[in-house]
Amino acid sequence: MKKLFTLCVMLFFSVTLFVAQEKDPVIQAMISEANDNSQLKNLGHELMDVIGPRLVGTPQMKNAHDWAVAKFNTWGITAKNEQWGEWRGWERGITHIDMIHPRVQSLRGMQLAWSPGTGKNGITAELLVLPMIKDSLEFARWLPSVKGKLVMISMHQPTGRPDYNWEEYATEKSFTKMKEEREKQTEEWQENMRRTGYDRRTLAPALEKAGAAGIVMSNWSRGFGVNKIFGARTKAIPTVDLELEDYGMLYRLVESGHKPKLKIVAESKELGMMPTFNTIAEIRGTEKPEEYVILSAHFDSWDGATGATDNGTGTLVMMEAARILKKHYPNPKRTILVGLWGSEEQGLNGSRAFVEDHPEIVDGLQALFNQDNGTGRVVRLSGGGFLNSYDYLGRWLDAVPNEITSEIETTFPGTPARGGSDYASFQAAGAPGFSLSSLSWAYWNYTWHTNRDTYDKIVFDDVRNNVILTAILAYMASEDPEKTSRVKAVLPVSNRTGRQLEWPTPRSPERKGGVD
Repeated sequence: MKKLFTLCVMLFFSVTLFVAQEKDPVIQAMISEANDNSQLKNLGHELMDVIGPRLVGTPQMKNAHDWAVAKFNTWGITAKNEQWGEWRGWERGITHIDMIHPRVQSLRGMQLAWSPGTGKNGITAELLVLPMIKDSLEFARWLPSVKGKLVMISMHQPTGRPDYNWEEYATEKSFTKMKEEREKQTEEWQENMRRTGYDRRTLAPALEKAGAAGIVMSNWSRGFGVNKIFGARTKAIPTVDLELEDYGMLYRLVESGHKPKLKIVAESKELGMMPTFNTIAEIRGTEKPEEYVILSAHFDSWDGATGATDNGTGTLVMMEAARILKKHYPNPKRTILVGLWGSEEQGLNGSRAFVEDHPEIVDGLQALFNQDNGTGRVVRLSGGGFLNSYDYLGRWLDAVPNEITSEIETTFPGTPARGGSDYASFQAAGAPGFSLSSLSWAYWNYTWHTNRDTYDKIVFDDVRNNVILTAILAYMASEDPEKTSRVKAVLPVSNRTGRQLEWPTPRSPERKGGVD
């Protein structure tokens, strides 16, 4: 009987909610628009395939900002590019990396971001690997030998198969043996690196100063064919990343005494300091225009690929949600803004600048919804440390179809973020910003900052669900008769330090980046 009673109660509330949703024509129109007239695939193609990667300081980043403004305008939404700083300008050019000795083979790899170029003629040089040394003095004696050489600075991986592949096919004994050998090798490599007196940030500049012709590395992301691509730390010589398979082959050739040589042609260009922007779109409120709902996503990406899931998909969600809101909720009670932030990848710089430059908007913020981490459907929502966040987020979520909310695990009141993505910039200022955190889809291994973060990795059904969720949350937040509470919860004790956590404080952005 108790189970039957519980089932009846659940059924009653489900039916009540369904009827409530059915009675709201705006919600129903937005859901139909998202499902029947989705623009996501076209937007994704234009942003990822046509414009491409969006590294801060590049012409492609500026092209993306201009494209977004034009797209918003076609939907009748006012938009602008708002400059908040400047960054070292750089443009990727044609890159060829070829082994020319002991045989000829074109290799799979690319320049790191902001790597110095080689010119059209390129450079040709023999490869060296870092030696095993006893101490920093021995390393200092070895350093002159790098003059005119390409130096390999990454560990040679013992296997190119990810662990899940080993776990599926290897014997337990073989899998255990591989992991133990890899762990030992990794520890030895790291200890040897410490003995040099340098780390991953300072080693490349030291090799450059000693006369190296270039730096060769491989930042494997523990998946088939996938490497993470970040920025170079050299000022005059090129830094390239090779895929694991080619890097391993070259490393073995060096160790066996075959003295492999590479020819590297990398035609990147330095462009001087370039302006950096946030794209801000606005649907003006009619009753409370000085209160705001913000749809938030970072617009920039690393440029190992085209930034599809970091954060092309978050950008698509916010743009498509804004399009739908403008079409079916053109006169919101509160002002709805879309913030497409620049230079998130270098430290949340665009959103931190916006918070610093627009205290009036931060003061009037009803809620900010941010989506960043991949292509999956939203599965987590935290109250961000705001004591009464359940009251209003719970009300708003009740209007979202159950097929979407049933996938979402909520945590209230939660804790504020100290980084990670742009909602943290607003939380640090005490404003109610919330992360719409998504399902992984092997994000950390395969697409986060990698050479495989491309259009084909987008799961459009999940992204469309996120559009519906975001549009309804924005609508409900705008219509809510009450202003959201900013009362902060008492934060828990840190497991790491044993001390009570403190609310984060706002940090200023880096407004002149990419230079010392």
